[in-house]
Parts: sequence; structure tokens; C-alpha cells
Amino acid sequence: MPLCMGCLNEIPAADSVCKVCGFNNAEKQTAPYLPFGTVLRNKYVIARNLDTNGESTKYLSYDKTSGKVLAVREFLPIGLFDRGDDETKLFVSPEYKDFFSEALSGFMSYYETLGDLTDKSAMIEIIDMFTSNNTAYVVEENDDLISFTEFVDHNGGHLEWDVARPMFMPVITLVENLHKLGIGHYAVSPSNLYVTSAGKLKLGGFCTESERKRGTMLKSQLYSGCAAPEQYQSEVTLDAATDIYGLTATLFYALTGNLPANAKDREKDQRLLISTNTVKRLPPHVVTALANGLQMKRDQRISDFDELRAQLSVSSTVQAIQDEISRTASMTPIKKEIDKKTSSANTTAVGLVATIIALLVFASIGLFWLPTNPLMGLFNNGSTVPATLAAPTEDWTGPVMADYVGKKYEDVVASGITVKVSADGEFSDTVPKGCVISQEPAAGDPVTTSDSVVYVVLSKGPQLTALPDIVDKSYTAAAEELTGAGFIVNQVVEYSDTVGDGKVIEYVGLKPGDKIETGSEITIRVSRGKQKQNND
Repeated sequence: MPLCMGCLNEIPAADSVCKVCGFNNAEKQTAPYLPFGTVLRNKYVIARNLDTNGESTKYLSYDKTSGKVLAVREFLPIGLFDRGDDETKLFVSPEYKDFFSEALSGFMSYYETLGDLTDKSAMIEIIDMFTSNNTAYVVEENDDLISFTEFVDHNGGHLEWDVARPMFMPVITLVENLHKLGIGHYAVSPSNLYVTSAGKLKLGGFCTESERKRGTMLKSQLYSGCAAPEQYQSEVTLDAATDIYGLTATLFYALTGNLPANAKDREKDQRLLISTNTVKRLPPHVVTALANGLQMKRDQRISDFDELRAQLSVSSTVQAIQDEISRTASMTPIKKEIDKKTSSANTTAVGLVATIIALLVFASIGLFWLPTNPLMGLFNNGSTVPATLAAPTEDWTGPVMADYVGKKYEDVVASGITVKVSADGEFSDTVPKGCVISQEPAAGDPVTTSDSVVYVVLSKGPQLTALPDIVDKSYTAAAEELTGAGFIVNQVVEYSDTVGDGKVIEYVGLKPGDKIETGSEITIRVSRGKQKQNND
């Protein structure tokens, strides 16, 4: 019985549409991707494409020998090769031959280095690696895994620190060990993390450094909110601090349910948008670590993995002070009657001791209220002080600010509150156009006046990019221009009486100037020249 190319479940030969996943198996997988059913190394059956970046593409795959569902990653540097429909072999043009060979060698060397890791418990398992079709393939585990974003969604949209901490610590160690071997990951993000049935995190999405920064011949894939500022710069060496930014951003997502703003946008406003309520439920030392790991300047950011672990853990000194406070607070006074002057003196002394202890605690976790404090101005909670030092509202019994995030602007206005809107707005892939991305004051903050005002940032919807005019350009040039603009390119090859062989005829279903969401898949028609006439 044949396999569905969408999910690899068996389907009746007479059926084309899978009843399990709805995939239409009558469709073809067009170039530059491998055709459906391609068999590599006489055992790996290639199914649908799962994801693509500028260096490689990943396919769903079936192992005929073991019966397992796997993933096969193919070295496929967009714009540097040609491959027609129903073809498996790559053809590299002479102008790119040297770079292609160098990049291929770097790809294989990178994965060979991954094989040298002694502890691979927190990474997607690499099962096989081989060369074929003028390129290279890496076979990875794919069974029994769910995406991290799905896991977070199923847990209420965010994780508590007690849940996140044991999940993330092995991943931090894994990335640290990569750097000890002379390589990095540089794309730690929710999109590259997976959760096993046992609740363990595994990291995937491995690529060479050339793929994870701007300014190389590869079409870089950077994850908005998790890519460090230096990854958007040309000719900059990435290092441990770069990966620490990604790790911290992903932890920020896990604990808050939202990613930090794109690093390029944070150059204008470095604050981390996090509600006061969220800050209250997180340990202060974790909030400090998030702020320090997401510093925009590398020399101010946590740059050592041991330091990252230390800041994510309460030090023994702080813990001892906290234990002593608890012990002292629980002691029963021996004398119920004391002299008034003694009482006054003792009150002063206790107050002084408490102040000193508090200062020691804040000093240990980096929460001095000073302009040099890394938390100062980073958190958007409607106050000029750090979020963790904001006035407590637990005893407030009056009205509080409603939660308007995600709601339409018209609905917020209809609620009767005065609304002021940020002039620019922000692009968002998750919040619909015209809905609130963030608000100030935050939901749950006390409302102390009858004429309260809420300041909101509205979504401009997904960022749109105009399609360039690529008609009559070579496929290679067109693909390079489109992938550089952030699109994923497919091609359909057909005969043409008017457009030369290898040149673009038109977009499929679109036209130059159309504005579509960045990152979308687009298909272009490519000419194979005039059809030869059969004179027989």
C-alpha cells in the first residue's frame, strides 16, 4: 500500500487525498525540491518539504529498513545551482562552483563536528550522513516529537519557572559544548526546539555560521526576536554571547508567552515588553538574567555560559539571607511586655538590620535602583523604576486596568476608556491588523483616577514586501533576488515561444508590485525554450 507524502501513513492506491492529513498526493513536489518518492541510499523515501533556509532544506522521510519516520536534510543553497522538475541531481554553474564546494565542505564539517559531542541528550539525533546527487544529506530523528510552541500553547501560553528551568538547563549545556568544539548554533528559538514524550527539550535547526548572519553568499535565515543584533551586521564574528541572546530570548518566550521585539527594532527602543503581573510571578533573579542576557551591546551582555547558569540560580548567600529572614520572622517573642524606649530602640535596630539585609539581597541579584542598573528602562510597566521594584498592588481593592491586548481598537474605545494610539504601530505575524499589541498601563495595574488613559500600540499586520520585476531574468538571478527579499521560491518549468531558455516567464498567480507577506512561498514559471517540432 502506498504512503501519503504528507504524513507517511498508508493510503489506498485508489485514493489521492489522505484521510488522515488531507494531503493531495496527486500533486508534485516541484523543483528545486526532490520529487516525491525519491529514494536515497536505497532506504530513505523522500516525502514533503518541511522547512527551507538559505543553506539546506528538510524533508519528511520514511526509512524502509526500520519503518521509522525520519527527517532528511539536503544541502541546497538557494541561488547557487539548478535542478529541474523530476530531477534529483544538482547542477552548479561555473561562476558559483568554488563557493558551492567550499560551502558544501563547511556543511559536512559542521555536522561531523556535531558527531564529536559526548553528550547529545538535548539535541535532535543525527542518524546518518552521506553524499549523493552532487550534494550532501543528513538524516535526523523526527518521530515522537512535538514543537516547543505547541507545547507552550498546550500549557496555557507560558511556562512557570519551575517547569522551564529543568527543561532549559540541558540545552544551555549543549550549546556551551558546541562552542567548546569551535562551532555555535546561532538560531536557538522556539522554532528549533522540540519536546519529547518524556517532557525533555531537544534542539534542532543546526546550520553553519554563514547561514546565520547577513553579508554572506548564503541567504541567511534569522529568527525575529531571537537573533542577536550582531547577526544583522556584515563581517561580524559570532560568539557565545550571540547564542546566549538566542537562549535568553527563547526562555523569555517560554516564561511570558511572547518573544522580545526584533533586535533591529530594539535599536530604537531597547525595552522588553513584559507586564507587571508577569514580573510578579517570576523570581527576581530570573528577571535580572533575562535583562542581562538580552542586552543589545555584546560587551554588556552575559557572555559566559557559567555566568548565565549562575544568574538563573539563586546564589547560596542570597538563599541563606532569605532563610534567615524566614526563621527570624517565625520566632515567638519571649517577652510580651517591654519598655517603650526599648521597644522604640529595638524597632529602629530591626529596621536598620532589615534595610541592610534587603540591600544585600538586591545587591546579590543586581537590583540596585541606579541608572547603571541593566533593568532600568528595559521593562514597560508604566513606571520609571525597574519592574521588580514597582509598587506592589496585592492589597489594592479598587478598580484595575483591563486587558486590551489582542482586542480591536474599536472595542477598546467602546469600553469607555480614553485611548491614545502610538503613531507608528508595529508589524506583527500573530496579532491581527488593527488590534492591540501592547498597552500602558498594563492589565491589572491599579486605576486611581476617573479619567484614566490607556496608551496602545496597534498591529499593522504581517510585514508586506512588494514583488520585484523578474520577468526575462535568469532563474538563478530571480531566485537570488527573491530569497534575498525573504521569499521561498518554487519554479515550474514549461516551454515558451517568446522567453528564452532558463529565463523567467512570470509569477504564478501574482504580478510584479504585488505586496505579500515576507517569508511566503511563491512560484515562478521558467522557460525551457521553444518546443522542438517533430517533423516525422
